[in-house]
This record gives sequence, C-alpha cells and structure tokens, in this order.
Amino acid sequence: MRSKIVAGNWKMNLSQIQAQELCREVNRMNIGPGIEVYIFPPMLYVSDCRNQSTAVKVGAQNAYPEDNGAYTGEVSMWQLKEAGVEAVLIGHSERREYFRESNEFLKQKLDAALVHGIKPFFCCGEPLEIRENGTFLDYVKKQLEESVFHLSAEAFKQIVIAYEPIWAIGTGRTASTEQAEEMHVAIRSRISEQYGKEIAENTSVLYGGSCNPGNAQSLFACENVDGGLIGGASLKASEFAVLVSEETWTILN
Repeated sequence: MRSKIVAGNWKMNLSQIQAQELCREVNRMNIGPGIEVYIFPPMLYVSDCRNQSTAVKVGAQNAYPEDNGAYTGEVSMWQLKEAGVEAVLIGHSERREYFRESNEFLKQKLDAALVHGIKPFFCCGEPLEIRENGTFLDYVKKQLEESVFHLSAEAFKQIVIAYEPIWAIGTGRTASTEQAEEMHVAIRSRISEQYGKEIAENTSVLYGGSCNPGNAQSLFACENVDGGLIGGASLKASEFAVLVSEETWTILN
C-alpha cells in the first residue's frame, strides 16, 4: 500500500526565528492517521528543524551529487545524512529553470541520494507552452526516462514522485482534478511498464501546483494522487494544518 504524504517546501523564505516557530507549530498539528508529513526548510534552518521535529520528517531542498571537493557553496548528500536529513528534493521546476539543471545532472543527484540513504522526492512537470501544445504526457515521461528509469527495481522503490504543473506554481492557477488525475495515471502507467504493476501501485505520486485548503480535498480524492508537495500554503500554519488534518483525510477515505 502506497504512502499518503504531505510535504511542505518552504523555499527561500522565513527568518531563523520564524522557521523555528513554524516547525514547532507543524509538530503540534493534528496529523491524520497514516499520513507522512515532511518539511523542506532552507538549508540554514535544517538543523534547527531537525532538532525540534518529532512528528514530522525533515528534508533538504537541494544537494550536490559529489561527496567532497572544490564545489564552493554546495552541500553533499553525505553531509545532509550526517545532519540527520531524511529526504531531498530533486528536479524541482525552479532548479530546472533558474539553475539549468539537466535530466542527466538530476540523475547523478538521484544516485547520490540513494547511495547515502536519503529519500529522493523526484519532481517532474511541464511548462505552459508544453501544456498548450499537447505534448505534456510525453514531456513528463521523458523526464522520468532520462533521470529515473536507470534505477533497479529495488532502488526505485525508495523514491517519491511529485508532479508539478509548472504553469500552476505561484500563478494562482491549479490543474483541474481531471488534469491532475490524467497525468498521475500516465506517470503510474509508465512506471508499470518499466517496473511492473506492483511497484507502480506502491509508488507515491504527489501533486504540487498551488495546492491549498480550498482545492486539496478534491485533488487528494483523485485515485492516483497520494498527497501534495505544498509551496505557499506550507508557510502558513493554519493552512498547512488543514492539509495534514485527520478531518481532511477521514473525509477523503
């Protein structure tokens, strides 16, 4: 049975004091039974959050694939592991767009994370022009094929997939339930072709595109949507609390 997951990506936001307070609030939330909650704070605050966290898991927003070396400003996967980090975002649309991270480079990151026992949250998704020209299914499948599908079946079982419709991130637009389900079905189908039905059915595929208390129930209720990678709503304790609450997930299930 695949995990239900709500993950908060704080991006480059909050002061240290704000991050500590938000972390405390998240740990006090009424988390629904069986729901796994992750937070991905800015790198500077990872240790603070890790030291405070009891009910949630702490991940990092980024890492470099090499273990050591002259890579000024970077942090390696083994350094994250030493700091107690449990997960890492790989392939987020902002890393792809602003820092030109290629599918090959993301493949290297994925391999490094798995070597050091850090759970990768692999992000994939299409920009507006790809959505509008109708090639979005092939576009996302190619991201998986070039960065993920070299893994063995056992290694693949360790990862979480997060679908991000880039045209819906920070724009106020959200994929309809039909659009979200269509892509999640396509992703799971492609995983099944590569690794078999059992692994596909046990892979968590999250939705990440302006997910908030107003649309989460309908999105999470989709058969193939297993939770969300949450951006702006994860910075507001009152909103994030709704997304992880027992009430929300009881209604859905």
